[in-house]
This record gives sequence, C-alpha cells and structure tokens, in this order.
Amino acid sequence: MTSPTEPVPNSYRRAAIIGGGVIGVSWAGLFLARGIDVVISDPREDIEALVRTGLAEITPALAGLGLPTENLTDGLSFEADLATAVTQADIVQENGPERLRLKQEIWRTIEDAAPAHALLATSTSGIPASAIAAALRQPERLVVGHPFNPPHLVPLVEIVPGEKTSAETVERARAFYAALGKKPQVLRKEVPGFVANRLQSALFRECVHLVAEGVVTEAELDEIVTSSIGLRWAVAGPFRTFHLGGGPGGLPHFIEHLGRAMEDSMWPALGNPTFDAATVTTLVEQADDAFGGGTVEELAAERDRAQITLMRALGETPGSGCTPA
Repeated sequence: MTSPTEPVPNSYRRAAIIGGGVIGVSWAGLFLARGIDVVISDPREDIEALVRTGLAEITPALAGLGLPTENLTDGLSFEADLATAVTQADIVQENGPERLRLKQEIWRTIEDAAPAHALLATSTSGIPASAIAAALRQPERLVVGHPFNPPHLVPLVEIVPGEKTSAETVERARAFYAALGKKPQVLRKEVPGFVANRLQSALFRECVHLVAEGVVTEAELDEIVTSSIGLRWAVAGPFRTFHLGGGPGGLPHFIEHLGRAMEDSMWPALGNPTFDAATVTTLVEQADDAFGGGTVEELAAERDRAQITLMRALGETPGSGCTPA
C-alpha cells in the first residue's frame, strides 16, 4: 500500500501534461504532490499564470488528502512546443479539446517525439482510443485514462483500451494510477462516454425533466439526492443496493417483485427533456437562486472539504493505492 507521502515508482519521474485547463491543472497538482516533475504544454500565452492560480486553489484539497504541498511547484515547468515538451516524459497525460482530428494531430506529434518507454494516456471524456490511435503507427501504446473531475480528488480513473491497445499498456496504466492512490477500473469494451459519465448523464436527464416539469426545484432535487441515493451509493453501488433491497432473496427477489414493476411503470415514464430556451431559463434562474450566494471557487472549496471528509470515512484517500511491482 502506498502512503499519502510515498512517491510513485522511480520509473515515473517526469510527466508531460498536454493542456493546462481545469483537468490539466488538477492532474498537475496530483502529479507534483506525488513527487513527479511536470511540464505543461499549452499554446495560450497566459498559461503559466492560469496554471499557477489553479494550483493555488486546489492546494488546500491536496493537503487535506494528506499529500505534501510545500514547494509544490518546484518541479513545474512550461513548454509551448509539444514535441519538445514530451521528449523526456515517462508519462504523457493529454487533456486537449474533445475534437478527434485535433487529438489525432496531437498524438502523432507525441508518438514521434516521446521516448519509447513513455506511457501514453488521453483524458478524453468520450472519444474512443481506437479512433484516436487510428492515426498512429503504434496504436498499441495509447490508452484512455479518463478521470472523474476533479482528478486530484475523486478516486476513479476509467482505463479504456482501444482495439489495438496492448495488454502491457493497460497493465502499466492500471499500476501507475493505482500508485497515485487512484481507483482505476479497466473497461471491458469501448462505449461512447465510458461508464461514469453515462450514468451521470442518465440521472441528470431525469433531474432536468423533473425541474422543468415543476415537480421540484433544483435546490430541492439536490437535497433529495444527497439525503438518499447519494448517501447510499457512496457506500454501496446500485446493484449492491438493490441486492440488499431484495431481502434474503437478494437481487433475484428484487427483480422479480420490484424490478418488473419498475420496468413496466417507471422506466416508460422517465422524461426526455431538451435544453430549449424555456428549460435553460428555468435552470439558470434556479441555479442563481440556489447557488448565487457564493462564487464557484468558494462553492468548489466547500465541496472539496466535504468530499475529503467523506472519502476519509470510506477509506478512499490516496493511501489506499497499491505500488506496482
């Protein structure tokens, strides 16, 4: 088991992070706190100021996880030229825009310039590795390492191999993220949006429907979720929850006695909303009423503190990761 202050193995000493947006900054903070030097490549002229501001904002959360944050940015550097940025990288974590052709261009450059031993991972939230790697000479090297936002805090990383991703690459990615203290899950098939975002999207669709129909307000719906399924799913996922809901007969009993009714009456009644003008107006107005009292940064800090408290209670802090052999 790795402790929060134990660095990852020496085979990963330098990371190239492509894209210095929210996800890139979050990865950078986690890598730096785990003793990995980071070079960020992003063409924006103000990228250094943006990244340093972002790192300052997430430093309290990193410290709350028990990670070292003193002199956090000592190992941080910037290089606008993509090829130069990856020439000494042991791990490349790409976080560029969600546009297939652009990602293919980025990865062709990376493939040509990065060392042969470098682990190549994309943070894409929905583009299959197979589609990106179609432009590469060595598609077996590329794997999806999709975090759940924010990567420095939420444990999940979805590892999604493409059709030609090698088993060795998948295992290296799994071991690397586990050494960071993450909870990597290797998906067995490529599917649009992967798993966590598909689940989130399905639930959010019904949330939008219920608010747009006037059944509840946004604030009321959030409280319903956090005081019911949010609490329950934090300790037992949907299948375990319904297995327990079946009593001594478990999941088979639940499906036969409650699941059939769910399929017949509840599933057909679920909403199919659209973000038309009226719906957007309703959502924005209610969001201002519910959350307008604080800035996004203040609300995020409050969320992070509560998230860390919950993770500690569940044993989901970085110390639960395993060092790869």
